[in-house]
Amino acid sequence: MLRNIISFVLLLLSIPLLSQQYIADYSVAKEEALRSIPMDIISKIQDELVIAYQHTSHGTHVSRGMFGLHNYKAGDEDLFGVSAGPAANKLEFRDLALESYAPDGVDAADLGRDELAFIQTTRNYLDAPENATVNVVMWAWSRIVGHDVAGNYLPGMDSLISEYGLSGTKIGSGTGQREVPVTFIYMTGHSIKDENTGLLNPKEQAQLIIDSCIANQMFCHEYYSIDTRTMDDVYHEDTGDNGDSDTYGGEFPPGLAGCTYTGSGLL
Repeated sequence: MLRNIISFVLLLLSIPLLSQQYIADYSVAKEEALRSIPMDIISKIQDELVIAYQHTSHGTHVSRGMFGLHNYKAGDEDLFGVSAGPAANKLEFRDLALESYAPDGVDAADLGRDELAFIQTTRNYLDAPENATVNVVMWAWSRIVGHDVAGNYLPGMDSLISEYGLSGTKIGSGTGQREVPVTFIYMTGHSIKDENTGLLNPKEQAQLIIDSCIANQMFCHEYYSIDTRTMDDVYHEDTGDNGDSDTYGGEFPPGLAGCTYTGSGLL
């Protein structure tokens, strides 16, 4: 869980800096990377970003970790404070924020329930006056297998960016527009035991998303690569979403990937 949080925090670091690091994958999911972030940059993230996040099951790794990171080690309460609303010296992180803005009868709990639901749901959310300050949006997959990433997800994200991104058609001060542009974070899907390769499976779907983000300079939280690597970065293609791999010989040992959220912090 914590490896997902570290990569996500480092991705947030890139946004206010307009960094060239667009893919947050296993290679940056390191505690030493987390501890290397200067305090002025952490303060910048806390002051400037308002995040809306929508997910179900596996996407919970990000949100629970975000709300538990402040209790991970001594001093982290000052570095990584998170709040569901505006609060001094804390990152505003609106968890499960978008689902209730779905059109009537549409299931928009995550990206996999209805592949196109996230598009209009995001529009409805960003057009609502109460969400005028939100400037980062991320949706998570539950099970990415079999979904039309190339035909639905990527074009859907392109549409939202063209409307609400920097210089988007819905950014301005006129009627029906919002003043604050939005950064959209792409996300790959979690691994599935012995089902990661092949057409429309997690590895290939992840590569489609990564290639698109690199080509278009968009940010991506690369969940799949973190799921399928041990703490020393060895890749096991048969890995399941709980770190179980026959080629490894069992479950990956506890470490950052073995941290769990207790409700009061990370263990």
